[in-house]
Amino acid sequence: MFDYDVIVAGGGPAGVAAAVAAARQGACTALLERYGILGGMLTSGHVNPVLGSTSAGTIGEELMGLLCHQQATTRNGVERSVDPEEAKGTLLRWVTDAGVDVWLQTPVVDVIREGSRVAAVKVGAQDGVRTLTAGAFVDATGDGMLAALAGAEYRMGREGDGLCQPTSLEFTVDQVDERTAITCWGGTDPVTLPDGVRYADFCRQMEQVGELPAHVSIVRLHRTALPGERCVNATQVNGQNPLTREGLLAAELELRSQIPQVVAFLRKYVPGFERCALKSTGSTLGVRETRRIQGDAIVNDTDVETGGRYDDAVVHNAWFLIDIHNPAGGGQAEGHSQLAVPYDIPYGALLPKGIDGLLTCGRCISGTHRAHASYRVMYVCFATGQAAGVAAALSAREKLTPRQLPASAVQEALMRIGVDLGR
Repeated sequence: MFDYDVIVAGGGPAGVAAAVAAARQGACTALLERYGILGGMLTSGHVNPVLGSTSAGTIGEELMGLLCHQQATTRNGVERSVDPEEAKGTLLRWVTDAGVDVWLQTPVVDVIREGSRVAAVKVGAQDGVRTLTAGAFVDATGDGMLAALAGAEYRMGREGDGLCQPTSLEFTVDQVDERTAITCWGGTDPVTLPDGVRYADFCRQMEQVGELPAHVSIVRLHRTALPGERCVNATQVNGQNPLTREGLLAAELELRSQIPQVVAFLRKYVPGFERCALKSTGSTLGVRETRRIQGDAIVNDTDVETGGRYDDAVVHNAWFLIDIHNPAGGGQAEGHSQLAVPYDIPYGALLPKGIDGLLTCGRCISGTHRAHASYRVMYVCFATGQAAGVAAALSAREKLTPRQLPASAVQEALMRIGVDLGR
């Protein structure tokens, strides 16, 4: 038995932020990560650049100060290039320097409840199955694994047919000639090829004739921290459920088979990429959407469309495009990504309905399919993680459940450390 004040499950962007935020509030904190490195999509997933924004003063500013090498502004907002390899060591040092007890290669395998309250988790540690108790728990697994094991209600996919956004596998190519090479941040990017043809239109044509894999109708090319490289966001597979063994394997097989074809397309058709070579790939699937844990409040379509405001806001001015990768085909579900208006994320969206002692953060918080397409990005996940970590630490200190803890106490603690909540 190991006893903590706060246990955070998941060491991705939301999880590292939650763990450090809790530890800095004085909580004895454990961070459980199923892989051997921290960072989630930032490292294992090879997702680059970091996208999204929030109001000033969140922990994302500190993290980008440590990790960001360069940035550019596009229709995506600020794109922050990081070095995934460097981030692996930097994040681990950052978390351990904060006093967090890190459990690597330690997935959560079960949850123990006492009534409606999460009292302990069982983990598959390197030396066997262990039971860990805490005053408060934070689910930062992305897939809402801890909450689901606890019996929390959740939704998956879009309303109507339940289809989720496709999974991808990002990769990096090097030996790119910067004198002629392009970048492309998405399907509405106006960048053109030397003959004047719009690059995005050309990609769609090549997908139709089989030069690109099915549904790969845009090959996004992002600058990295190093010249002569591009991070490629292109591969995709629809209809496979990454929460099942069969779905994981099928998606992995299909996505890895697509990478050589995309690289061949770049070499054959895109100036500056004639000699490009595959440098590295994500070591885990890029999963955009699975469980959305239903909470006391829901971030809804209207919030992201009109800039929703909440009295119990714990994240202010969250923003990214409404970026719905087509669940049933290539490109965007709505033709192209839609603009959002900076919105609040309420404390209630972090509180799973009917479950006590637990908060969620990251992409598994409570929201609609369309709203999720905006708040799922890493910079917003940093902020929801920070809010969940602070709330968990205060709950453990006051011996209250997170639901019993007034949202105003969380807001006051966040504002004391410099987070702008618009008040």
